[in-house]
Amino acid sequence: MTMQLRKTGISESNTPYSPEGRLRLFRILVLLLLLSVETASALEIVSNPDVPVSRLSMRELHAIFTMRLRAWPNGLPVKVFVLHDSSPMHIEFAKKVMDMFPYQLRRYWDKLVFSGTGQAPVELDNERQVYEHVATTPGAIGYLPATLIDSRINIVKVSEQ
Repeated sequence: MTMQLRKTGISESNTPYSPEGRLRLFRILVLLLLLSVETASALEIVSNPDVPVSRLSMRELHAIFTMRLRAWPNGLPVKVFVLHDSSPMHIEFAKKVMDMFPYQLRRYWDKLVFSGTGQAPVELDNERQVYEHVATTPGAIGYLPATLIDSRINIVKVSEQ
């Protein structure tokens, strides 16, 4: 086997069966595991501390993100911040929380805008912008990965009822 490897220009230490090769494979697997943990960060519904609600039902959450609920119980206007339709976080939000595809949500918002009956949420470029807008805008709500949440914003618990 060693002779065949030498003929092909591959040293024995570059094969996956050598100790160096196994160590290299182990490092690749650890890196892939770390990357998958980073992308699988939990999504949380977040609000500005001025929002008087800390818990919403799924129905209320749908009403907010479909722009049908426009004011909080204290009269403060609801300001919704979302990411672009192609953002992995927005896709996760649309599918897992709203039980819709992003294009269905977009179609709903476009219908509101073009019919003149409502406004679409404010679309932002990245999660850091969502964080800043939710933290600084009274009545704001959005979604973020749990890793970005701190004391400047509140987590809104969502119940199935």
